Amino acid sequence: MLVITAGSLMHMVIAFVLFFGVYVTAGGDHATGRAVVRGMLEGSPAWNAGIRTGNEIVSVGGVEVGSYDSVVAAIGAHSPGDTVTVVFDDGTAQRRAEVTLAESTSRPGRAFLGVVADDTEEKRFGPVEATGRSIGDIGGTMADSVSGVFTVLNPLNSWRQLTDEDAPVENRPTTVVGMSQIGGDVGESRGLAGVLQLLAYVNVFVGMFNMFPLLPFDGGHAAMATYERLRSRPGRPYRADAGKMIPVATAVVGLLLILFVTGLYLDIVRPIG
Repeated sequence: MLVITAGSLMHMVIAFVLFFGVYVTAGGDHATGRAVVRGMLEGSPAWNAGIRTGNEIVSVGGVEVGSYDSVVAAIGAHSPGDTVTVVFDDGTAQRRAEVTLAESTSRPGRAFLGVVADDTEEKRFGPVEATGRSIGDIGGTMADSVSGVFTVLNPLNSWRQLTDEDAPVENRPTTVVGMSQIGGDVGESRGLAGVLQLLAYVNVFVGMFNMFPLLPFDGGHAAMATYERLRSRPGRPYRADAGKMIPVATAVVGLLLILFVTGLYLDIVRPIG
């Protein structure tokens, strides 16, 4: 069994080394507990209230905020046209402003303040913390990969991606062409560390995908070996007829070919990014 799963295990080892190396050298995002404005729309309610890039939003409508999600939640608790008190720190002192919320143009009926806040900062981690974060990243990516496999392998998803230009891009199959596009964007924004992290995520996904319990994946061979072990009795080893799985393996290969062609077409016609 160890021989069968060695490939996927090696993918996980590579991912761990990449994650760990990035965290101890370049660092990673660390929650600050502060919502600092990093972008805003000129002429928005926040702009008219005197809030500027670099200011920290302390509270919205009497609700203290310490992350961008909490800012969004505090604003979402109100309706367009409501006047709320926004407390912000401009670096010299805390200031209060009465702000009349506008209506979001992208989400009608939702209140709009007009800021984008950042609640993280880059921080280098020690070996112990880097190990914990690396294991956590691998575990989270494994869980996402399991749910993602069922989405990507769904033929209806491929059909929607081909026929609907508004289909979620995160659900579309992609190839090395699309990954190179993503890698280029990540490299421009995050540098080498971002590319290495992307490579780590890819290794985790490939390792999990390879363990899908169908032939010709390693997971299919592992499932067959497990089945043989369960059916075997002392002195009477059981051997499954692998020939019966040829139609299944053929169907899986055909599905993978369809996904590859679909992904390649989308990567060329509708590039990611």
